[in-house]
Amino acid sequence: MIDFTLNGKPVSTDVSPDTPLLWTLRDHFDLTGTKFGCGKALCGACTVHIEGQATRSCVTPVSAVAGRKITTIEGLQSKTAKAVQTAWEKLDVPQCGYCQSGQIMSATALLTTNHKPSDADIDAAMSGNICRCGTYVRIRAAIHEAARTLGA
Repeated sequence: MIDFTLNGKPVSTDVSPDTPLLWTLRDHFDLTGTKFGCGKALCGACTVHIEGQATRSCVTPVSAVAGRKITTIEGLQSKTAKAVQTAWEKLDVPQCGYCQSGQIMSATALLTTNHKPSDADIDAAMSGNICRCGTYVRIRAAIHEAARTLGA
């Protein structure tokens, strides 16, 4: 059994220790907001927070999260997360929406540690998140909007 905290609740799972966290979340906990994109940690669709750090769950074995705190898009509830989600809606960021949970997870992690990011900071933090629809300008604007909302 592998025990960890998932979206604020203690959980246990009996899967192979090398099973990617992504598939554990989707197949064993029915948390489908975390998406499969590339399986190689290159696109960001599978981003979750491990102890607050944006992490690619497709290449993270579930054994690596034993005893740790995992947050998925379904569990985001912080003031920063709410500001990001509100800005996303206000600026109509998503088109197809497939990458958006990963984008929001990365943006929230960025704003948690950097309350007033520059364009370069945003580009660096978001560089591992690919948007097939190309909404990068709106993503950057939404991050700046969320930072303003948070008082940065």
